[in-house]
Amino acid sequence: MMWRSLQLKSLIINMLLVASLIGCSEPVVTPYQWPIPADFPKPTVPDNNPMSAAKVELGRYLFYDLQLSGNGQQSCASCHQQQFAFSEPKTTSVGSTGEVHRRNALALVNIAYNKTLTWAHDGLLDIEHQVLIPMFGEAPVEMGISSNQAKVLKALERQPYPALFTAAFGDDQVDFVRVTQALASFVRDLISLESPFDRYAYQGDDNALTAEQIQGMNLFFSERLECHHCHGGFNFTQSTSHEKQPLDRRPFHNTGLYFTDRTQFAEKGYPERDRGLAEISLNPADDGRFRAPTLRNIALTAPYMHDGSVATLAEVVDFYMAGGRELTEGNHQGDGRNHPSKSAFIKGIDLKPEEKAALLAFLQGLTDNNFTTNPKYQNPWPAAELAK
Repeated sequence: MMWRSLQLKSLIINMLLVASLIGCSEPVVTPYQWPIPADFPKPTVPDNNPMSAAKVELGRYLFYDLQLSGNGQQSCASCHQQQFAFSEPKTTSVGSTGEVHRRNALALVNIAYNKTLTWAHDGLLDIEHQVLIPMFGEAPVEMGISSNQAKVLKALERQPYPALFTAAFGDDQVDFVRVTQALASFVRDLISLESPFDRYAYQGDDNALTAEQIQGMNLFFSERLECHHCHGGFNFTQSTSHEKQPLDRRPFHNTGLYFTDRTQFAEKGYPERDRGLAEISLNPADDGRFRAPTLRNIALTAPYMHDGSVATLAEVVDFYMAGGRELTEGNHQGDGRNHPSKSAFIKGIDLKPEEKAALLAFLQGLTDNNFTTNPKYQNPWPAAELAK
């Protein structure tokens, strides 16, 4: 557990450093239009980092910039790729120094509406603080900025950054407060609300979904399947916050993925490598509890679960049909269905083959192709410039 203590210490130091500076800058507030339908609620934004088109554009350059990593080998976009709804097709991520991580990269879809961030942390509530983890975290290393801060800041003085910082903040001063504010602004702008489901449900296009997809939608929202209890609302996740949602909802769920022997604790539970929310809360009842991610663009974000241990969307449906997972070989043998903290909603589903096909077809209908091809979210750097 020592590596987690060291990581926490490092993150606290860096978070306090940045938190002490937030508010020192005076962002230039320009009119901003959210890329959302008129009747949708607007996301909430910190008072000290109002949205602006200039900040979003600066954030886009930073998001794709390899020089934002300590060794110039990785950008935010390395693990959050637009064609995969800003996730990546890897079981777990690999940091800039080659260190293999323990978790699957979450898709950055409608993050502006998330009440909590990352897979299992009930205290990370704003993107400005969340981005500090990949930037400054040391165990594991992601961007590797911690011991390379001066080098990274120097790289952010090159063209076209002076004009971008000036447009966003009024002058070309470069610091990590502004970097985190711009990155957070770009990530908040990653809005996906143009799937076939949206055209059917919100735009009145009765032909946007097929008959099979409509059957799957009815199953999804039925009490028989109960999918909507954890993946409900317009953002298909229970962990949602916006201007019209005053409730402080921070739900996390144990889905019965593991129930294995743990040598360190002399008991059964989720593998010691990742116990979910219990690592933060220190409450044994939170063992194996993770945040339910949005299902928007879910067909693009394989593999699935917090550790990428389920390969396909069809296998995810099989998992819920079984009410959890039993592993009979490998390092984590055991029957997750017997975990005492497993959610009451995970109880198994008896689906006919045609019903499973309909449910999968509906989930395909949550794919927003405009989101994955939108030029405003694409890499703005010419290939030759990235290495400079």
